[in-house]
Amino acid sequence: MAQYLLSVHMVEGEDSYPDEAEMQKAYQQVDAYNAELRANGQWVFAGGLEPADIATVVRSENGEVVTTDGPFAETKEHIGGFWIIDVPDLDAALASAAKASAACMGPVEVRPFQAEPEA
Repeated sequence: MAQYLLSVHMVEGEDSYPDEAEMQKAYQQVDAYNAELRANGQWVFAGGLEPADIATVVRSENGEVVTTDGPFAETKEHIGGFWIIDVPDLDAALASAAKASAACMGPVEVRPFQAEPEA
């Protein structure tokens, strides 16, 4: 089995859902997707994120810690939430991402975690 990050991307300043009813529909669909992941033994962890504009970036430079307000990336697209899943291969991760995209009604990026080095 391999772990993959499925990340949901949001565009700053754009509403992800046209109204409250669509947002509630997405929440229900995501809950059902999460339940399916758990039932299939593919669930590792998932979470939604607060807006990027409340992020803080922490840097350690020459032994000194520097913090700045706001997101690290100077972009309008940010990660809005994510799943970490454990599946056999990329094909299974892509199939799961298709379900995730349908559930949250938005784009989902798939990225594998790096393999652990052999000891």
